[in-house]
Amino acid sequence: MDRSAPQQAGSGRAPGRIVESDAGIAALLEGVHRVAVLGIKPLWTGEPAYYVPAYAQRAGLEVIPVPVYYPEMTSVLGQPVYRRLADIPGPIDLVDVFRRSEDIPPHVDDILAASPRVVWMQSGIRNDAAAARLLAAGIDVVQDRCLLEELQRLGR
Repeated sequence: MDRSAPQQAGSGRAPGRIVESDAGIAALLEGVHRVAVLGIKPLWTGEPAYYVPAYAQRAGLEVIPVPVYYPEMTSVLGQPVYRRLADIPGPIDLVDVFRRSEDIPPHVDDILAASPRVVWMQSGIRNDAAAARLLAAGIDVVQDRCLLEELQRLGR
């Protein structure tokens, strides 16, 4: 089910939507081309925070790495690393979040400054308070869904 948030948008945009249905996810992903990955990890970790964005890149999406740790990393997936979402030049369609649920609130101001169309919290990640702030700013939110699985389901 997709539903509009009752909050007023603080950014001049209409309030964002919680996107939960398969049809809503498909429609949302249709317009996504640039994905910033908050919490991306290096290849050697073998973790979803590497192989999910790698799959998204192979599926034709532009992936912009934003690691939280690994200060020595200067590039991932052949792309330069940014340390803050707000420092990424140009529009961001989707921020894919690989952070524990309880670790999301410190990133919300940076997410709001970057003003993406969508924030996607990966499988097992949900923070309703952070989502409420994003929705109020007109940002659509997906929680507890795997981007790789959704791209595969859509044949990408």
